[in-house]
Amino acid sequence: MLKKYFEPGALFSYPAYRNLWISTILTILAMSAFPIALAVTILDAGGTITTLGLILGARVLSGVLFSPVGGVVVDRLPRKTVLIAADGFRAVIGSVVVFIDPAQISMWILGLIVVLMGISDGFGAPAAQALMPSILPDHLLPAGNVLRGIALRTSQIAGPGVAGVLLVALGTHATYVACSIFFLAGAAILVRIDEGPIAKNDAVKNHFVQDLREGVRVVWYYKWIAAMIVMASVQLMLVIGVENVLLPVITKREFGDASVYAASAALFSVGGAIAAVIFIKWKVKNEGLVSVAVWGLFIFAPLILAFPSSAPLILFAYLLAGFSVGPWEAFWSTSVQREVPAEYQGRVFSLDYMGTMGLMPLGMALVGPLVNIFGEKELLIGVAVFHLAICALVLLVPGVKEMKSKLPPYSPIGEQSQA
Repeated sequence: MLKKYFEPGALFSYPAYRNLWISTILTILAMSAFPIALAVTILDAGGTITTLGLILGARVLSGVLFSPVGGVVVDRLPRKTVLIAADGFRAVIGSVVVFIDPAQISMWILGLIVVLMGISDGFGAPAAQALMPSILPDHLLPAGNVLRGIALRTSQIAGPGVAGVLLVALGTHATYVACSIFFLAGAAILVRIDEGPIAKNDAVKNHFVQDLREGVRVVWYYKWIAAMIVMASVQLMLVIGVENVLLPVITKREFGDASVYAASAALFSVGGAIAAVIFIKWKVKNEGLVSVAVWGLFIFAPLILAFPSSAPLILFAYLLAGFSVGPWEAFWSTSVQREVPAEYQGRVFSLDYMGTMGLMPLGMALVGPLVNIFGEKELLIGVAVFHLAICALVLLVPGVKEMKSKLPPYSPIGEQSQA
């Protein structure tokens, strides 16, 4: 069955893609395991739950703030080089904790380590996405993006389990060492990738800040990309943020332990992977319309939490809700890679990362006050309705339904003529 994927011309017959795929698994395993070990270190050193939340949140925030900078660097340097540097940097920073006495460790030092980890995330994420068109032919980009997304999600689920086994068997220091080894192995595998010549911009080389601004102009030029980033940003803040906070709270209260919470999260990822495979095989005319319509299925998650009658129903609802992300796995990255000129893709993907992740921590912080104002059930029903309304509104933007613009490819001159 798997043999066909390695036949000449098939996806895994391209050595560069195989290396990126394996490197992704190793890197995400380490990225998912590291916070588990860090949480143990913080609590063992006398840190509070509040301290833990602030430090872990700092990683997301630093990644979001530095992702536009990462995008500029990705468009200036070989993407492979940026990925190797990001993984190597993570390995070095993560191993620093090994040489610090847990009894004497400062929360400020741990916070700095996590911030630096987050900065590397802001460089690595856009580099990996922008690298794909250089290592695969156009017709294999959809399948390549989907299988890499599945590897990423699977590793995110497995990472905490790997950390748990290492923590119990060998302790926190050994877990940090293992994470660093995973990062270094991922970087070493990337060395063998040949991404070909770097796409060059015909325009005069800009200063760094000018390149940042041009990245924003590119996103705005493709109105459908800008609209979808804004949609995701708002929904992640006010819909996903609410659901993420209330899922463990409600399931623990109703069913007594964390098993339903863990199973729901896992089934959500399973649903997304199944849907991604289905949509990559199902040729649709309007990929954006299908993506937004199916994205509406996420309302099953907040609605079932508003009426948590039984554990099996919650698990089934989360499997269905997971289907909502499948078309995005299948179509989004490929459409951007095809639509945006290669020399701008690093900045576009970095702004996508910043936009979709930037407001989510704020939304999570607002859940408590919003529950106090509206009530838990009312808030969950409200965000479900809000989710569908935003999905309907974004379809009014030209190009969203097709995930394609009718304008010519972006160029500084062409952009000025549109202004």
